[in-house]
Amino acid sequence: MAECGGSCSSQESQQAAAAQQEVAIKMSLGKIKNKILVMSGKGGVGKSTVSVNLALGLANKGYQVGLMDVDIHGPDVVRMLNMKGNIEAPATKNALVPPLKYNDNLKVVSLEYMMRDRDEAIIWRGPLKIQAIRQFISDMDWGELDYLIIDAPPGTGDEPLSVAQTIPNVKAIVVTTPQQVALADVRKSINFCKTVKVEIVGVIENMSGFVCPHCSKTVDIFKSGGGESLARELDLPFLGKIPMDPQVVLAGDDGTPYLSSDADSPATHAFAEVVKSIEIRLPPVAVAAPLKMASVDSGCACGGSCPSHAKN
Repeated sequence: MAECGGSCSSQESQQAAAAQQEVAIKMSLGKIKNKILVMSGKGGVGKSTVSVNLALGLANKGYQVGLMDVDIHGPDVVRMLNMKGNIEAPATKNALVPPLKYNDNLKVVSLEYMMRDRDEAIIWRGPLKIQAIRQFISDMDWGELDYLIIDAPPGTGDEPLSVAQTIPNVKAIVVTTPQQVALADVRKSINFCKTVKVEIVGVIENMSGFVCPHCSKTVDIFKSGGGESLARELDLPFLGKIPMDPQVVLAGDDGTPYLSSDADSPATHAFAEVVKSIEIRLPPVAVAAPLKMASVDSGCACGGSCPSHAKN
């Protein structure tokens, strides 16, 4: 029999590493009750805004929540939460990497906080993106979570497909705006979920009307009701309509999420109803400890093991 040389040993080593990672993924996911993929076939519909505020809204209710940003090329989550820290080295060589903590109830993982230069472009092909998402689950110390919110980029490409294939029983929330152009793309997301057997929790209609900053009345400058009609047509749960509010934009830039605040606004009231609907449809295991703020600053010392050191 011919000898294969070092290639056989290398292949066996890769297979062993893949098997070990698969075990780590299963162990991590086994501690998480609800996994929610926030997606849309259309860009610019406020998907990250919904993801961030949903995660923080649930955390504010006392649940243990994780927020995973799998928008590899355009991660915005850490900026929207004004998180300044970087990834910390694990306590020991084989230990899990701690996510960045926004507070005692919310943990965050994003490729951006693993980068030494946050303005650096991520120029990766599919395999690297897939591996990064798997590492977000296998290598991070998520612990016991009631909810894991996963913010995906627009479309039905590598990132949402990797999530669907890596996380069994993940469920999707589809975000749209009322216009027909957006709805046409969102239909693709819904068909994607049907194809890969991902249950849809419901549809959210974002930017449904504009809240006047002077009188607080809502004006339908971008139409209203398109997402609700689509949900009714496709027999999907409709989670609610969230109007546009100038405060949402300002708060997002300042890193102080507005929709999940206690501000007295049509937008915050509407989003509170969305959170309540999700809470009812996907009940948590148990209420976690009361909310307590924590520092987010830390030093970067990942030792070269995080996805940001992967070569394209």
